[in-house]
This record gives sequence, structure tokens and C-alpha cells, in this order.
Amino acid sequence: MDYIQRAILNSFTKRLQAKKVLVLLGARRVGKTEFIKEYFKGTHFKEMLLLNGDDIQHVELMSEQSVTNYKRILAGKKYLIIDEAQKIEEIGSKLKLIVDHFDKLKIVATGSSVFDLSNKLGEPLVGRKNTIMLYPLAQMELSKIEDFPETKARLEERLIFGSYPELLQYENWDNKRVYLNEMLNDYLLRDILSFEGVRKSGKILNLLRLIAFQIGKEVSVQELGKQLQMSKTTVERYLDLLTKVFVLYKLPGFSRNLRKEISKSNRWYFYDIGIRNAVINNFNRLKLRNDVGEIWENYLISERIKYQHYTGKYTQNYFWRTYDQQELDWVEDGNGKLEAHEFKWKRKRKVRVPPAWLKAYPGAQHKIIHQDNYLDWIGG
Repeated sequence: MDYIQRAILNSFTKRLQAKKVLVLLGARRVGKTEFIKEYFKGTHFKEMLLLNGDDIQHVELMSEQSVTNYKRILAGKKYLIIDEAQKIEEIGSKLKLIVDHFDKLKIVATGSSVFDLSNKLGEPLVGRKNTIMLYPLAQMELSKIEDFPETKARLEERLIFGSYPELLQYENWDNKRVYLNEMLNDYLLRDILSFEGVRKSGKILNLLRLIAFQIGKEVSVQELGKQLQMSKTTVERYLDLLTKVFVLYKLPGFSRNLRKEISKSNRWYFYDIGIRNAVINNFNRLKLRNDVGEIWENYLISERIKYQHYTGKYTQNYFWRTYDQQELDWVEDGNGKLEAHEFKWKRKRKVRVPPAWLKAYPGAQHKIIHQDNYLDWIGG
């Protein structure tokens, strides 16, 4: 399988600077290591030091926090790359020391957890780091290697299995299913269980299942707690962790303080629809499913998040609903513009814009996203 150029390439090049640590974040297996290898492929091995936080010997090299030690191991190096950097104790203060004493060295640190890296890098590297996110393959990246008919032909497959890069090497759908089940249990859950105080993978899986069946609906944390026999505080903590290891995305309600608008609840989506289907163990073809609308909605939202991030489209994202059940799936608020979107699996001739929305926000744009125009919306 040929390497697919990732959308972060230009941003990575611009932000890879001396006197700064470039932090590359993303879930496990989204391609961070492969991107680093491809990016530095033409660099002579003598110019770079590549360390891995999972390698005991590499961790040992960094253990002595002294300028003398780092001068010894970085002699003649132009680049320092640390994969899974959060596994190295006191990595933030160690990198700060290196940044402050090696004026020409360019540093990259990768990690699969915002929670871990922000705690260990955040305070020591204030003003000394740039951060880039990497997601599973975006349609805007896949469009570089396929034409329009190929994209349309593979839509169902992507709605079922998602977009993790390694899936491209499997032609057989059963192999894709096995891969995603392994991803869920061996990598994503392992990240979550590595946090202090999180011991029950069964509870995490049950929580994810409940979320998976509530795509496009407001989620009650109290109700989740009752079903899981957990406190509201514990459920909130687990949801927070799931966002920080890039499994779940939280979408809040939009309101400008109109009485009828719901603003205190949230909807939850999976960063990758394949993981959602693995959670409920349902990889059936679309014609055999009753959740196609939810799958379509989650897919579009995950792809839009990637598009926004990779193109620098900075907006606040929301859903919108009133107490009398008028609603919109996706609202973007940014750059002085308000844009509302509804997701429809099949194109309909007439879609009625909610009257309450028109009355409250007469200048806002409104758009229906369906199979005929979705590629324009997600950059594909």
C-alpha cells in the first residue's frame, strides 16, 4: 500500500522550529509514527535521534536530567523525535531543558493522549511548544488517491468500518472487522485503563455502548449513571477521559439565551464511526441496518471536524433544539457567521427550516447535507 500524504504536512513543516517542541497528538494507530517516518525519510540517520517512550533503553537515555547528558546523546543531531513521549517521566521539564540549551535542535514529541501530554508538557513548555492533531484518514486525504466514482463506491465501506489507515491493507471485510475489534480492546481501552483510578474496562465498554445507541440525541449523565450503577461524577470523569484519548467528541447545545432553546445538554459522537460499530459489534451492510441515519450523522461530523482542523476553519460547533422539538443537527458559529446544517441520508425535495430558528436567527445560513453534496462539505 502506497503512503497517503497527510493533510498536516504543510502545517507540520511550518511549525517544526528550533526553540520549540512540536507536539503531534492523536489516537493510537491513526498514523503518527508512519507520518514521522515518511517526513524524515530523506534525513540522514546521523542527523536525528529517534526515541520511543515504550522502549526501556530509550527511556533510560533520557532519565538523567542534565545538560551534560543531553549534550552527549544529542551531539551532532539536528532533530530529536520522541514517539509516545508521555511514557517518559518528567518529559516536560526534560524537554524544556533541551529547548533552552540547544538553540538549533528541532524537536518532535508524539502522544496518544491529550490528558497525559498536557499534564506533562503543558506548564514546563508554556511558550515553547506548537501542537498539531492527527486523526484517522480524512476523505480530503483519501481523495488524493481515488477518483469520484471510487469514493462513491467505497462510501458504504467507510460508514461501516471507518477510516483508520491500516484498514486499507485489508480487502476482506472480515479482516477489517477483526482489526477494529483488536483496536478497541488492545489499544483504545488500554489507553483509558492506564489512567490512575480507572480499573474496570467493562464499565467503560458499557458506557460506550450506551453512547453508541444515542447518536444524535441528548445524553443524560444522570440516566447513564443509573443504568451503569455509577455516580454522576464517575460517568462525567469517564466521558472526559474518552474525549481526551480521542474516542468521543462532545457537541454542546447552541443558545443565545432564548427561553425555548436547550443549551445545558450535550450530544456525543465517535471520532471514528468504525470504532462505534465495533463497540456495538455490528458490521452489517447498510441495507440490513436500522441506524443508517445515525451512522451518516456521525460520519459527517467526524469528517467535518477533520476538515475544520486541517484547513484552519475555526468555529464553535453545536447542535440546536427547542423544547418543542424543533432542531438542527449541526451549527457552526465563527468569523461573524452562523451556519446551520441538517443531515439527510437521502436527498429530499423540500426540507422545512425550523420556524423558531428562522425567527431567532434570520441572517443565518441553512444547508442540507446529503449524498449528492457531502463531499463539498467535508473537503473531498
